Amino acid sequence: MTTFYVVRHGQTTANAQNLKQGTINTDITHLNAVGRQQAQTLHDAFDISFADRLICSPLDRTQATAAILNAGRDLPVSTDERLLEISYGQWDGQANDQLLAAYPQYFDPMLQDVLPSYVDVATDGETFTHVQQRVQAFLTAMAQAYPDEQLIVVTHGFTVKAMALAVLQPKDPMSLPEPANTSVTKIVVDAVHARQYLAYYNRLPQF
Repeated sequence: MTTFYVVRHGQTTANAQNLKQGTINTDITHLNAVGRQQAQTLHDAFDISFADRLICSPLDRTQATAAILNAGRDLPVSTDERLLEISYGQWDGQANDQLLAAYPQYFDPMLQDVLPSYVDVATDGETFTHVQQRVQAFLTAMAQAYPDEQLIVVTHGFTVKAMALAVLQPKDPMSLPEPANTSVTKIVVDAVHARQYLAYYNRLPQF
């Protein structure tokens, strides 16, 4: 079996301003001081040296988080585009509050985050289903390539959620909120028997 420890990146300026980052990779989506401290706190609480390798999204915020987490651990690092954040299309970079005010019917009333139907009005927005398909492809491929290994994966909020959705397959994807910055989610994949397990979700540094 292959074990994935899936980490959401630290806070960015865009996170703090409640902007939709999507696949934007500019200064505003880089780690801020809070995000760097969050990553350092996770580094100090979660020694990843037990793992075999580290794989992250190619965006700056995930690579920066991975570098802090891997300091002194020296795991081999690679990137994978299947770990990119969901792209909100024309909504990338826009303020969540303004979008919520303009399109309330496309937001979950409690989570105040987009429903799958948001793609009806956000041009070029990536569907929830597509993200789940690409992260499932990632989990399957890694489990086949690295059987019996333990992998650290550094990615994005919705991407972590999509992995959990791929494992749990709930009827309502909004039943699972996105995880917090620098939280850890553990997924185990048994490639031989084609089984997947969510061991825990959205665990904050208290290891």
